[in-house]
Amino acid sequence: MKRIIECVPNFSEGRDSKVIDAIVAAIAEVEGVKVLNVDPGEATNRTVVTFVGEPEAVTEAAFRGARKAQELIDMRKHHGAHPRSGATDVLPLIPVAGITLQECADLARRLAKRMYEELGIPCYCYEAAAFTPERKNLAVCRAGEYEALPDKFKDPSRRPDFCGDWDEHAQRAGASNVGARDFLVAVNFNLNTTSTRRAMAVAFDVREKGRKAREGGSLTGKLLKDADGNQIWIPGTLKGCKAIGWYIDEYGIAQVSMNITDINATPLHVAFEEVSRAAAARGLRVTGAEIVGLVPKKVLLDAGRFYLEKQQRSLGISEEEIVKIAVKSMSLDDLKPFDPREKVIEFLMKDEAEEAASHRLVRMSAEGFARETASESPAPGGGSVSAYMGALAAALATMVANLSAHKRGWDERWKEFSDVAEQGQAVLDELLALVDEDTAAFNRIMDAFGLPKGTEEEKQARAEAIEAATLYAASVPLKTMEASLKALPLALQMARSGNPASASDAGVAALAALAGIRGAHLNVRINAAGLSDKAPAAPLLERAAAIEAEAAALESEVLAAVNEHI
Repeated sequence: MKRIIECVPNFSEGRDSKVIDAIVAAIAEVEGVKVLNVDPGEATNRTVVTFVGEPEAVTEAAFRGARKAQELIDMRKHHGAHPRSGATDVLPLIPVAGITLQECADLARRLAKRMYEELGIPCYCYEAAAFTPERKNLAVCRAGEYEALPDKFKDPSRRPDFCGDWDEHAQRAGASNVGARDFLVAVNFNLNTTSTRRAMAVAFDVREKGRKAREGGSLTGKLLKDADGNQIWIPGTLKGCKAIGWYIDEYGIAQVSMNITDINATPLHVAFEEVSRAAAARGLRVTGAEIVGLVPKKVLLDAGRFYLEKQQRSLGISEEEIVKIAVKSMSLDDLKPFDPREKVIEFLMKDEAEEAASHRLVRMSAEGFARETASESPAPGGGSVSAYMGALAAALATMVANLSAHKRGWDERWKEFSDVAEQGQAVLDELLALVDEDTAAFNRIMDAFGLPKGTEEEKQARAEAIEAATLYAASVPLKTMEASLKALPLALQMARSGNPASASDAGVAALAALAGIRGAHLNVRINAAGLSDKAPAAPLLERAAAIEAEAAALESEVLAAVNEHI
């Protein structure tokens, strides 16, 4: 899985567009970073920038944004409605995909250290990156705001985690708060009422903070306090959730507006189900939900899988279909159209031109791929075709599993077949990627042969490039063999215990898998033969021969099981 993090720095400038543009440009200049949103506020005199990318690129972009903010913003002259302590006021790193919160916390600490050592910016580390428990709370780090920093620098218990003296340099930059937190999902639940009071009651029922305790449990009774005179609170049912009720003129309905600050403790679909339950208990109904801002793809995939499980339907379908189930189950399109391509971070990050180039073959129609193969060009050739045959094998095994999962009378076995279908989808994805990768490997060899060979140095560099490209071209079809081999046990399981009416499809899956493996084996051998140094080729050839032998035995088992049904 590609590692993706989000960064949402808040800069203490919301009025001067030239300053804002310069900071955003510094962030955007880092390759691999995509700026998703820039939200300046005049009253707050503060701009929130949202950008995403792989961890190394994002932390570099965050550093450059902080450096530019330090150059252009003088905190001694800053005034605004929002609490602030530095030119780069808060700088959180947020895990989106393929990375943990703890890893983001480690990145945040290193970033804060670098900001101080290279730029002289004093830094507090907050939330998951905090060095002490009390500094997990941003409010503690920013207490007293910029104006309190001179005194805080003198107090060892309140000084920033990384800082020197309160000199002119620090006075200009202020103190930045660098941290790591989980992704926050902002969502509004639509109610079939216009009553703000009833919407607020539902919000109190579910939000973690809950509501103030009152005599008799009523909404209007006397407030209850403990022996020390402190207000007693009745906690709500959802961890990591903040919520209020409000009325929206634009839609003419009341909503429960919620921030889910811990999507691991309370996934979106869990919040939807609980708000629906709490609303129903008060005679209301949730008619849908409205996601505000962006979400990681995992949020919708987890929701889609949850609702498929409730229906006892196979989870082994495409991600696109799973997302569609999530959208319909929570009526995310209740108030206006919901387009995942505009709401899911991973989709927004995609470079369409790059995607089209790297997935050129698999994006073709079946006829287009066949005719491209039949053209005068040597690629795509046998390697890509072998990967595609393996992909078809995985697709057929997955199809039989999905058909079996909802066969009449087999309802209690849905999970058994769903598990197989999920495995099949993973193998299918792996092999589809190899269709284009094999052609890319061939092109790499051609590029190496095209290198200059005038001087001895150039000849040596060219020879080394050809050798490396040839070894890579031998390793790619071996990956195709490994992946295609995974399809055969799935086909065997479906031939033996899947829907008998689809037994022949499992047999075709086995035939396709073995054909793909044998074809890829030929490509391993012919590329390995082109290596000057035969030592690296030996383990590749040995593994390839073992895979073909294992595949041939499995194919025989599949066909034997199929023939028992025919």
